[in-house]
Amino acid sequence: MNAEKKIKKPSDSYVNMTELVLPNDTNTLNNLMGGRLMHWMDIVSAIAAQKHSNRIVVTASVDNISFRHPIQLGNVVTLRAKVTRAFNSSMEVRIDVEAEDIPASVKINSNSAYFTFVAVGPDGKPTDVPEIEPETEEERNYYDGALRRRQLRLILAGRMKPSEANELKSIFDIKED
Repeated sequence: MNAEKKIKKPSDSYVNMTELVLPNDTNTLNNLMGGRLMHWMDIVSAIAAQKHSNRIVVTASVDNISFRHPIQLGNVVTLRAKVTRAFNSSMEVRIDVEAEDIPASVKINSNSAYFTFVAVGPDGKPTDVPEIEPETEEERNYYDGALRRRQLRLILAGRMKPSEANELKSIFDIKED
């Protein structure tokens, strides 16, 4: 990529995906299987990362996915994703999942998560991605928190020492030596 990086907005990567929970998607309790939901989350977030980077992307990490509410057979599931922050070749994507029982006119926020993707070039090696410029207060909050989440991911993966995580020092009361 040239020396002058392109800057994009989170809205440029926004993806809205809708799925209907069918019998083949459910467990014996007629609830959506967690693995199926994670599959859908991976797809919607990969599309968002591709839209941001204009590159092929690979999943690098998935943050904690907590299932707050079961999603039932017949529910319509809406997954919304967009890039919250871009680093060198990686992008953090937030996914929000909503389930709707249309006949009952009931919507629930099922869960949300952050996935990280790396953009790769034709040679299969990581490549630079555009920077991101948040527009709304919510986007700025996600953007600001992304650096802390990234450092935590790197520590958990053994790729960063806790003492090197400047953004996390106040959270964990890490003292300088």
